[in-house]
Order: sequence, then structure tokens, then C-alpha cells
Amino acid sequence: MNIEITKSLNHFYKECKELLFTSCKAIEIEVDTADPDWPLNFYREYVSKNVPVVIKGGCKHFEATQKWDSTYFRSMLGEKDVTVAITPNGYADGLASWRNPETELDEEIFVLPEERIMKMDEFLNNIQNPKENVICYIQRQNSNLTEDFQELFNDIPLNIGWASKAFNKKPDAVNFWMGDERAVTSMHKDFYENIYCVIDGHKDFILIPPTDLPCINYKTYKMGQYEDVYQSGFNVKLCRDSNGIQHVPWIANDPLNEKCNLNSDFQKANVHRVRVSKGDCLYLPSMWFHHVQQSHGCIAVNYWYDMDFDVKFCYYKLLESLSNVK
Repeated sequence: MNIEITKSLNHFYKECKELLFTSCKAIEIEVDTADPDWPLNFYREYVSKNVPVVIKGGCKHFEATQKWDSTYFRSMLGEKDVTVAITPNGYADGLASWRNPETELDEEIFVLPEERIMKMDEFLNNIQNPKENVICYIQRQNSNLTEDFQELFNDIPLNIGWASKAFNKKPDAVNFWMGDERAVTSMHKDFYENIYCVIDGHKDFILIPPTDLPCINYKTYKMGQYEDVYQSGFNVKLCRDSNGIQHVPWIANDPLNEKCNLNSDFQKANVHRVRVSKGDCLYLPSMWFHHVQQSHGCIAVNYWYDMDFDVKFCYYKLLESLSNVK
């Protein structure tokens, strides 16, 4: 990397550290979200500053927090077809080792989960009686709550009133999540403002601010997808299009694997660790990198609000360009 650019990025990192991240402890608050002043205060204190916050008890009033469990889902959805992401290692949309049949060498590639349609009863059986090498997760991010789970509408709001008022829009998507404790969401970012509500169990987030982009190591990987994931084994099929094997840029760092982060700027990242428990909401600002783990059978719903592509986005793209200069 150009020496002057490196100096400038190091100065940028130092100023962010001193001004924004003297502490990496995530903010937790208790607030009456029905207070008419809350949407404006939320926007001023957190959205405008692009700062995450855990709102303790922020969704405890949802009927879902009192109703949703395996017994309830069996009675309401037992015979319903659901789309389930299945992997042998818990990493859907993540990196995995793959044996290249042409070279007979192992290489790291980005792998999508197998998506299998099954009855909700069968999915719940897999959660209650987990199988080795078969890790199930309902995680389809196509607003699957509104598209696939209309039976649950009476238990949960389809938008968060105070958030919709603060963002001045309705959510683009409302997603339902439930899965095995072995399921892991690898480090990534979204161009959405995210209100993440834990209905049952807990989620553990590792958060890194977008200003730490120069500490994040992106590489380009071949893309594949798991097939026929069973206890006895699985296959990986490379994804192809008219140009051949598809490739995707993905984050090479794994915050759970210290070895892969050695001799890396990732060690300088301002890492925030936060647990979001039943009845709590996390405001996860746009462009923040996040990695997620969960308790077994955890149930959650998140609301994606389209971010404003304003000056913060422009500065992020500038930082991205400078970070990629060799």
C-alpha cells in the first residue's frame, strides 16, 4: 500500500479510537418506547451517530415472547412447508475447506447452505434432537416472516412503530430466525438499519464499526453450495454462470479463530461484544460488521429499514477505495 495512504489511514484509525471508541462496551438502555419523544431521541442519539444500542425489554410486550416455542409452532405450523438452511458445520453463507478434484488440494471457498423444504414438525425434530453434521437454521432473508409465516401475524408487529417514525419509512423486510446453537452467521455487513428482536433465548453479537474497514481483510473466493447434507456426508457444487465459476468477495477474518487473525490488522479492530436476551432489541446500524451466535433453539425477528445513502455512505466508499490501494 502507498506509504502516504497508510499514514493517513493510521491517523484516521487513531482519531476514531480517541473520539469514538474510547470504550468498546456496547450501550444498553432501558426506555419507554411508547414515549412520544423516543423516536426523535433515538434518531439523535444513535441513528445520526451510527451507534449500536441494546434496548432492554424493547420487545417484551410482543405477544410472541409469551407464546412462541416448539409446542406452539407444532400446533400452529406443524404441517406447514418451511425452507431450512442446512450445513455440516453451521456456517451458512461462510467460508469452508473444499477439496479441488482437479488439483486434489484443499482450498478455502465461500459456500451457501443447502436449502431444503420440510415440514415445520421435521425442522423442530431436528432442533430438539440435533444430528451430527446436520445443522438446521430457518434464516431465509426474503422477508420470510411476511412471505411464509402469515399464521404468526397476530403475535408480532409487522413494523416497529417508533423505528418507522424515526426512519420515516416502513421496513423493507421482516425476517424470522430459528435454529441450532451450532449455526453461526459469519462476519459481514448490511446496507440496512436493523432492529433485531430476540423472542426466545439469546443472541451473541460481535460488532465492528465501519470506520475499521482497513482492519478487515477481504479476499475473493470461489462460490459453492452444499448439497445432500446428511450424517453420512455431503457434497459441494461450485456455482457457475455464463462466465464460468462464480466468485465472491468475503471477509477472511474469523473472530472465533485467533490463528487466522495473527499478523493481521484485524487485531486492532474496535470489537464490541454484546448479548441480546429474550425481550431485548438491538439497533444494529447500517454498515457495521457483525458476527452472530445463538443459544439452542433461539427465536428472533429482525426488521430491515433501507439506509439513507447519504454522506456517510460516500465516506465509507472513499475509505473502501483507499483501503484497496496496493
